[in-house]
Amino acid sequence: MKEFTWKVFCETGNIDTYLLFKELEGDVVAQSDQPDFFTGLDAPIQ
Repeated sequence: MKEFTWKVFCETGNIDTYLLFKELEGDVVAQSDQPDFFTGLDAPIQ
């Protein structure tokens, strides 16, 4: 999705498309900083 948004921005120069690209880019960084919620859910309850 990020690559498509960048391509559309390059072709159109639309600032809203660029802002969407930056938002998507920030979401990827924010998600990589968070621990994985589902890690360990298959572990047995003790």
